[in-house]
Amino acid sequence: MPRFVRSAALATTVTLVAALAAGCSGSSDDKNGKSGGSGERPAAQGADPEPRPDPSSTLPAAVVSQKLDWRACEGSGEDAPPGDEWRCATLKVPLDYAKPDGGTIGIALIRAASTAKKRGDRIGSLVFNFGGPGGSGVSMLPAFAGSYGDLRERYDLVSFDPRGVAGSEGLRCRSDKQTRAAENRDPTPDTAAEEKAYLADAAAFGAGCARDAKKLLPHVSTADAARDMDVLRQVIGDEKLHYFGISYGTELGGTYAHLFPEKVGRLTLDAPVDPTAGAVGHARNQARGFQRALENYLRSSGEVPGTGTRKIAALLRRLDAKPLRTSTPGRRLSESLATTGILVALYSRQTWPVLTDALEKAEKGDGSGLLELADTYNERSASGTYSTQSHSQRAIACRDTKERPTAAEAKARLARFREISPVFGGFMAWDTAGWCHDWPVAGLQDTPEVSAPGAAPVLVVGTTGDPATPYEGARKMADELGEGVGVQLTWKGEGHGTYGNGSDCVDGTVNDYLLKGKVPRDGKVCAP
Repeated sequence: MPRFVRSAALATTVTLVAALAAGCSGSSDDKNGKSGGSGERPAAQGADPEPRPDPSSTLPAAVVSQKLDWRACEGSGEDAPPGDEWRCATLKVPLDYAKPDGGTIGIALIRAASTAKKRGDRIGSLVFNFGGPGGSGVSMLPAFAGSYGDLRERYDLVSFDPRGVAGSEGLRCRSDKQTRAAENRDPTPDTAAEEKAYLADAAAFGAGCARDAKKLLPHVSTADAARDMDVLRQVIGDEKLHYFGISYGTELGGTYAHLFPEKVGRLTLDAPVDPTAGAVGHARNQARGFQRALENYLRSSGEVPGTGTRKIAALLRRLDAKPLRTSTPGRRLSESLATTGILVALYSRQTWPVLTDALEKAEKGDGSGLLELADTYNERSASGTYSTQSHSQRAIACRDTKERPTAAEAKARLARFREISPVFGGFMAWDTAGWCHDWPVAGLQDTPEVSAPGAAPVLVVGTTGDPATPYEGARKMADELGEGVGVQLTWKGEGHGTYGNGSDCVDGTVNDYLLKGKVPRDGKVCAP
């Protein structure tokens, strides 16, 4: 499992509800908000203003003055963006910002022009990152765009594939055949032989990344992506960056605010990562967050959380010893796949009924339901191919973090992690050792730096039942941004990500901030 469970999984779970449904038998509102954010800059509907070099930039003029060639997006079938409003382009940025006159890398972009009817109604561009790290904004923005109709009335909607992701020289660290084999690797080694195989697989993954992209691998950090966003801001002609980040996208947004506080426009950080936690801290947070979500799910199903937890933990132990049959020829449900399937179903309350059906089948000896859930997270196609999102995700995370826990350290944490979560604790404790084991590039930092003194107010939105980025991280993100900068909004609900998921209070508050510059009271709470 990744250090940051990606928000893209939320989209796949929602899709899965529709696909599997046939097989599955108010608010506390503060009306006295204060004005904040950047001012509006009129522009013609859908038109790019003439690029102008930023006076504070130290980048080559050819980079900040480039003209984007927006064209119809390539792709066919499921790969083509829905509707003809989408346009794609490639942004050229320095490969190495320490040597800005050296080589460049292309960043894939996508845009839907604002629907503003009057020239003065358009604010500028709103840049999205949907999480990961490693999520493709070029594919995700069209998938989510239906939730952003109000925002599009005043913004061009823009997203991108971060460097090393998909259309931006995406990394491929292992073959589909090797990925299929890794799905059956024991994620909780019990013997010396299993431990050796676990670490060998981790080392092989890193070696594969180095073979594929040796020159790129040191330059895929979150800080590099933040600098790319500032090049994008300049090239599209916005004085300040307006941004919407979800999950890992909140860390990217916080990093941008730290590096370019004077360029912060209206930034919304939804489902925020805890910036005070390192790699081990994130694993511990996620063990706690997913266990909390599992217990909420069990209560909603009429089960006692302790009893239900023990039943699921026992199922995983049986799978560790003997994988289950499935309806897919040649495939069995391993402990690793089952754990992934349970985790992905906890992303959204909408998929809880699907999880119930899958667990009931598994108890009867059929692993097909949990396998299908796992396949959505792993982005496995019907033909057996996989996306490379997990490859990019690992490369970015391991470049960011200095932490390289050993197997001995992971084993020392097992008891505490299993106390936090009898279901997920062992899986996540071992992951701390395997994730960046023998990684070919050194990490950059202990924890993300997001302090942004002097920046405009940044809206931080946390959900009390968020499994992947637990709620406690929202206050920590707001505090780390700094006094007068981080403004927290709370949704008392379930799921990963809040905007567009059913709360008029949350959606209205975010819209007021992004569209009107109205900053809510810090600590505002929205409830069902």
